[in-house]
Amino acid sequence: MLKKLDLYIIKKFLGAFGFTMLLFTIISVAIDFSTKVEKFIEKDCTISEIIFDYYVNFVWYINGLLIPLYVLIAVIFFTSRLAFNSEFLSILNAGVSYRRIMRPYLISAGVIVMLHLYANHFLIPHGNKVRLDFEHKYIWTHSDKMKKRDIHMFLDQDTKIFIRHFRTKQKYASDLRLEKYEDGKLVEYIKCKKAQWMGPPNKWQLEDYEMRSFNGINEKFVIGERQKLDTVLNITPEDFVRYKNQMEMMDTPEMQDFIKREKSRGLGNTQVYSVETHQRTAEPFSTFILSLLGLSIASRKVRGGIGLHLAIGIGLGALYVFLSKFAETFAVNLDISPIFAIWIPNFVYAGITAYFIVKAQK
Repeated sequence: MLKKLDLYIIKKFLGAFGFTMLLFTIISVAIDFSTKVEKFIEKDCTISEIIFDYYVNFVWYINGLLIPLYVLIAVIFFTSRLAFNSEFLSILNAGVSYRRIMRPYLISAGVIVMLHLYANHFLIPHGNKVRLDFEHKYIWTHSDKMKKRDIHMFLDQDTKIFIRHFRTKQKYASDLRLEKYEDGKLVEYIKCKKAQWMGPPNKWQLEDYEMRSFNGINEKFVIGERQKLDTVLNITPEDFVRYKNQMEMMDTPEMQDFIKREKSRGLGNTQVYSVETHQRTAEPFSTFILSLLGLSIASRKVRGGIGLHLAIGIGLGALYVFLSKFAETFAVNLDISPIFAIWIPNFVYAGITAYFIVKAQK
């Protein structure tokens, strides 16, 4: 059961966390609005779209990135006040152990961690779909990256496709070659000058085509010069589009399905998506570590008070963000396990936190 001490600290913790998040949210929205206000005026977007499609989801997005830092600042802020007012010394002098004091901090952090996990894996990606659609429509209108030239991929385990050039607006591929294999042997291939997208489900029209099929020493050859052939290919124009922030628009189950699909097609760009998946779990769990780190730093009454504690905390928080981004870049660009690389900052800060707890005033 929660005691009065637990409820007191939990109330202080969550209150300081809410205040910190509100303050940084206002600052973030003000800065973002100042950089995009000209775009809002130039484009034909409504106030309702700006508020509900963009800024409501922007708030979720920016807070999802900074929640661990909010927690560290909030813990240092209210714990420093407890220490400055000698409340912390009174609690220790009453016979309450330092380990016992840590319990309400971990309970409060646990509540935030559960909400952060749900937000990272489901809520924020769904909001990002609306927010980024708004940005692509009104702000970054040319932010899509297309795979346009010399495209190689597998449509399934035994079917390989090559496209010389894909035209985005017209939605057609030129110099297409489709190869089908059985037991490692080529059994059929189709070649055409132009393949036009005809709409779902996966309908394509081939022009100036050649078809060859092999059955042992027997070969069948069909030439459709200046003719058209309607067929079905397991590929759509969307498979050529890669938005800059595409992975932010997928919830975790969608991203896992996307990774499997890309690997089955022989595309080697899935490492960044695997890193993002593990990052969504590692970041919320850092809240436990940073909560205890803030407690161990701010629980001692020192000359300089809250200001000194906040300076140390913000410095350590900035270092954690830098280390996290470094580990993310390290995992994306080198062939190492994403799990290992992404959890390195948490392991490092767990060691730092353990040191500060041992040295904390008890």
